[in-house]
Amino acid sequence: MSELTKHELTAMETAALQQDLQQQPAHEVISRAVIKNGVLAAAEDPQATVRLNRTFSVELDTGKVANQKHSGRCWLFSTLNTIRHQFATKYHVKDFELSQSYLFFWDKVERANIFYDNILRTADRPLDDREVAFYLSRPGDDGGQWAMGAALVQKYGVVPTSAMPESFNTNDTTGFAATLNLKLRKDALALRQLVATGAGEAKIAATRDQALKEVYRMAAYSFGEPPTTFDLEYKDDNQQYHREAGLTPQGFFENYFDIDLDDYVVLSNSPDKPFNRLYSLPSQDNIVGGKHITFLNVPMAELKRTAIAQLQSGEAVWFGNDVLQQMSRERGFLDSQLYRTADLFGIDLSLTKAQRLATGEAEVSHAMTLTGVDLVNGDPTRWKVENSWGEKNGAKGYFVMTDEWMNDFVYEVVVHKQFLTADQRQVLATQPQVLPAWDSLQ
Repeated sequence: MSELTKHELTAMETAALQQDLQQQPAHEVISRAVIKNGVLAAAEDPQATVRLNRTFSVELDTGKVANQKHSGRCWLFSTLNTIRHQFATKYHVKDFELSQSYLFFWDKVERANIFYDNILRTADRPLDDREVAFYLSRPGDDGGQWAMGAALVQKYGVVPTSAMPESFNTNDTTGFAATLNLKLRKDALALRQLVATGAGEAKIAATRDQALKEVYRMAAYSFGEPPTTFDLEYKDDNQQYHREAGLTPQGFFENYFDIDLDDYVVLSNSPDKPFNRLYSLPSQDNIVGGKHITFLNVPMAELKRTAIAQLQSGEAVWFGNDVLQQMSRERGFLDSQLYRTADLFGIDLSLTKAQRLATGEAEVSHAMTLTGVDLVNGDPTRWKVENSWGEKNGAKGYFVMTDEWMNDFVYEVVVHKQFLTADQRQVLATQPQVLPAWDSLQ
């Protein structure tokens, strides 16, 4: 560091800081309010309750929310929510739920498999190489993208919760995740050592195969082994009993669900990149030979236009967002003006969406499901959101989001290709630009 970038605070300067505080209007009153109540409570805008009226001109008829509990499986819950709502409508079973445990099991096995591929592919690089460090930073991560859930459904099908219910370790993934992270990092070092010492392909393959068997064993011990067949039994909303025996997970999805996941596309709004281009994020693909993670980056108006069209057609919308920003979990509020911290401290905290993405202030931290929107003269004012945090949050698990919050903190929606423009469909046919593992959309 040069002398020009070093600055030691002097006694005169600290005195000036103290004097500046004393000159702030009502500084003692503000200080008492913040110290007593906390920053967010002191900054909360009481008018948020008025803005977040829970009335929607377009609203899907949905049932009880799911609960991911202490896990990072929101992407999987939201993926299955959009699928199960279609089943619920077609077969008149409002509260039908698909097993997140089933797909979570296969995600752990598939993700370990592709992790070993990535480790072997980069074995000639140092551990502090940025891509290698990325893989080692989150080898057994719970989080994911819509395309990862879609890839799992396409390969393994789906089962109802009754066929593979939640377990202690799916409801709270802490212990399993820590153990799996440790194992995968140890496996990575062993595989890299084999490559470094010139071991033969047979030795490397055998070591890799044994490591994957151990991951499968860990998942089976922790979650239970996934069923290969099951009996579908349910009562519809009219209390009529239905049963079909001996279904396979793949056959259940193919025969009961009228959805082709290849007909859907992820639209992103990432203004730190050029719009109307196709991007891919291969570092986060979870299945070798499965669906790739791609984004069609468009202006925010296009995310909202297509999401509204899909809701009006009667179908829910998966969306990726930064839920930890300007959110009240207890009341289920998402409002950019909910906590007016800039006004509280008398400072400018404004950043553009592109600036927040570029500096790490923004991230795609959560996935939820749009199930309604309120339109005034064709323009959205607020949105109904199905979360996966159980019924004790918000209005029985449903959140309400202002349109401003959507502009600020929503980064992805998944919509049917029928709602795209002709120009957007042409972009889908182009070769995607590969994004680095550490991109803002990861």
